[in-house]
Amino acid sequence: MGQDHHHRTDWKHDGVRVIPGDQLDPTTAGQTTGMNRATAINFARVGAQKIWAGTVHIHANAKTGAHHHGDLESVIYVVKGKARMRWGNNLEFTAEAGPGDFIFVPPYVPHQEINASSDETLECVLVRSGQEPVVVNLDIEPVEKPENVPWVDPIHKHPGHADPNSKR
Repeated sequence: MGQDHHHRTDWKHDGVRVIPGDQLDPTTAGQTTGMNRATAINFARVGAQKIWAGTVHIHANAKTGAHHHGDLESVIYVVKGKARMRWGNNLEFTAEAGPGDFIFVPPYVPHQEINASSDETLECVLVRSGQEPVVVNLDIEPVEKPENVPWVDPIHKHPGHADPNSKR
């Protein structure tokens, strides 16, 4: 029965896809100074239904506010630099990750992302379990205030830009 499916599907065009690192799609909406982001895998580019993946370069000292991503799961792989995560109902837990480390953020976990370096760009690969950039901002006083440099990436919009998916 697997054979029949094999004959009906054009695996040459609907099979494995390699997306070269120099052919990622830079998100045109609101690129931020000192920050680059690019989509590698999404529905529009390769027909992905359940995952999104791309790269994020975050400048030194950048931080998000407290938020969660609804029912999305997120995986962050640190390529270069130092990331600090804070999480919990009062962001009371903390962990750091460096090059080669993976960070997993489960659904609904209140958290804050931080570039823990004052002079080095944080370069990451971000994978999430859906196409919709869900962000629910939380009214928690973060231990590390994100005033100086906001963290902006495909999911965390600039605080000055209204996001229809965001709830305050």
